[in-house]
Amino acid sequence: MAEKIVMPKLAMAMKQGKVVEWKVNAGGWVEKGQIVMVIETEKVSYEVESPAAGFLHILVALDQAVPVNETVALLAESEDELKELRAAQPAPAMPEVKEPAAAVAGATAAPAASSTAAVAAASGKTAKIKISPAARKLAQVQNVDISRIIGTGPGGRIKKQDVINFMESEEAVAAAAPATEVWTGEVVDGKRVKVTVALRGMRKAIADHMVQSLTVAAQLSSMGEMDMTEMIRLRKSLLQKEEELGVRITYTDLLVYVLVKAVKHVPLVNSSLIEDEIKIWEDINVGVAVALEVGEYESGLIVPVVKGAGNKSLVEISRSIKDLTARAREGRLGLDDVTGGTITISNMGGFANGWSVSTPILNQPQSVIIQPGGIFEKPCVKDGKIEIRPMMSMSVTFDHRVLDGLPLGKFFAKMMELVENPDYLHL
Repeated sequence: MAEKIVMPKLAMAMKQGKVVEWKVNAGGWVEKGQIVMVIETEKVSYEVESPAAGFLHILVALDQAVPVNETVALLAESEDELKELRAAQPAPAMPEVKEPAAAVAGATAAPAASSTAAVAAASGKTAKIKISPAARKLAQVQNVDISRIIGTGPGGRIKKQDVINFMESEEAVAAAAPATEVWTGEVVDGKRVKVTVALRGMRKAIADHMVQSLTVAAQLSSMGEMDMTEMIRLRKSLLQKEEELGVRITYTDLLVYVLVKAVKHVPLVNSSLIEDEIKIWEDINVGVAVALEVGEYESGLIVPVVKGAGNKSLVEISRSIKDLTARAREGRLGLDDVTGGTITISNMGGFANGWSVSTPILNQPQSVIIQPGGIFEKPCVKDGKIEIRPMMSMSVTFDHRVLDGLPLGKFFAKMMELVENPDYLHL
């Protein structure tokens, strides 16, 4: 009897997931414990092991939303059983196979010595030239006379490859003055496309989540600057105690610690609007945004959560952040690692020194996200004198349905006080 592979429930809040990759071809043999598919929720990607050995019969298409515990594939014990499963429950339609490159012009039914215009003239008619949209766009961009091209498609239809073949022919080379580089890639609205990246997987989840956040919340951003002189001094002293502490303290660690202290001073920032009620959370669970390098032309972002940050020491916070960051970049986060956040920090300072102004988007259903910028020296007025000081910008985006300027101002002022006077962190 065939074994079921189901959409796993990775956390209590998970209701559905998507299969974004099959690691084994349909009909292929799978060993028990072998990674058989990669699923994706709104938050994380997760590799799923096969519960048994067998021949894989896939039942759902890629990127199809599937409720938890629903069967996504079956494992047949034999090839005969696989045939029976295929007959009873056909696999989803496969992606359309791309049209193969056309044969050299003249190798198909169209007369080798005649162009599309010549065929029309021989019939005594002024026929409309049959040409594919892709071929027409390429011809327009390259300024090619399509009436001189031999179409090798059905009924003499000109395909993209026909245009390319024509431009590469001796006739096109001789006529070109001067010769120009032939672009054989995609052209959209007269612009050449370098790379096309599908909006799917993590990138689509981010896109959907950000648009949804902007749609449901009244978001407002405020910016300010903080003098980092004392914070820099504190970090240097902590670095000297790295061996004793057992961890290397970063500015992100320090800012999360400061954030927790400020939240305790203004609890309203640690809240969510749920239906018609503002829930002010007892737990302070800080989401720490982690940038992911997905590929040369793709990037990603995930926000693992430091649970119970309000009860952790600076060293404990540092260890938690380092553990979550490492597992995020190795793709080993679980759904529980990225859910349950109550407030978020997205530190841009490490990416661009001098990064000063930004308007981060709320991580729903949270009411506040802060985004520190880079630390850079600039002239400031201190006690009536102009001095060069290391300054750090900070943006705070908040939900105006929950917060007004007064509590937000108190929160920002407390953060500034603690950053500029870190000795107060012990109070």
